[in-house]
Amino acid sequence: MRKLLLLVPLALPISAAHANPTVGLDQVPPGSKCEQTAILNAFIGQPASVQLASRLMAAARAPKLRWVALGQAVTIQHNARRLTVQLDAQSRVVSMTCG
Repeated sequence: MRKLLLLVPLALPISAAHANPTVGLDQVPPGSKCEQTAILNAFIGQPASVQLASRLMAAARAPKLRWVALGQAVTIQHNARRLTVQLDAQSRVVSMTCG
């Protein structure tokens, strides 16, 4: 007689797995260009930080990021691989654009 071995998969609750997804720069494919998507709107109002920069870059698939403070002068040089993030006086995200 053969014995059957039953494997019971361990599963995380779906809600827990999707509540706080891990996002990092390793998710930005090499050579990718910035993609302005609706998901970026979820970051509006958040305070600027290194962790936020990583999440923004991954969400936009942008290998480069530029913070722009309120009233700061910027170059008009377009870079398709860069996400430009505009901040308010409290260093919170106001808007984002590719370029």
